[in-house]
Amino acid sequence: MGEKKKKETAMKMVNKVIIVSACVLFVVLMIVSGMGSSWLIMFTSVRPGDSVVIDYTLFDAAGKPIVTSEKIIYDQTLAQGRDIFVSKQLTITSNRTMENPIYAVPVYSSTGADVQQLAIFSLEYNAISSGIIGMKVNEQKRIALSSGIPMTHELSVEQLALSKINLTDISLGDNFFMGISDNSEEVTNSTTANTYLRIGEVANKYPDGIVVDLSYSMVDVRVVSINNR
Repeated sequence: MGEKKKKETAMKMVNKVIIVSACVLFVVLMIVSGMGSSWLIMFTSVRPGDSVVIDYTLFDAAGKPIVTSEKIIYDQTLAQGRDIFVSKQLTITSNRTMENPIYAVPVYSSTGADVQQLAIFSLEYNAISSGIIGMKVNEQKRIALSSGIPMTHELSVEQLALSKINLTDISLGDNFFMGISDNSEEVTNSTTANTYLRIGEVANKYPDGIVVDLSYSMVDVRVVSINNR
């Protein structure tokens, strides 16, 4: 009888475990069912051809943030006494090679100026587009944008004067705004609708002019959503 009671007790315990496990599984399935397919997002990653929404921060040649869609970066930069442009989130097609030389992005100055169309060169867009492959939602990454091709432009005292800029008011490291033509990655003095903003940095200053570095060193990206899968 003792052995029989032990077996009965063991069976009762097993039955209780099975019932509890079944209840837990049922609850889990109910929660997952209520979440729909959204819970799968954490396991998905960017594949070629996906439409990806990103937050981003662009850095100039000296590594200073110049454009961002991240509020915390925007606030921190202003707190440090530096100007910065703010942008909306970007929608990028992953692993896409741009045919046009310039990808225009609307940006707003912290000084309250009107909206500008920032010029992102095709090589930079392509680096971002390929760099986000494999990233997951909320994942952050720093992508190098330097192409190794010099992007400097010299401006003489006379050229500065045409824009009513005095050489004595310029210091090394200052941000410098220039117009970029939409049919080439070259600086233009045109004021037509086909000119886009490029934010450069004063890399050198001489008695007869300045050298502006128009390259961007890197971009920080954070994946917000992955679409069109």
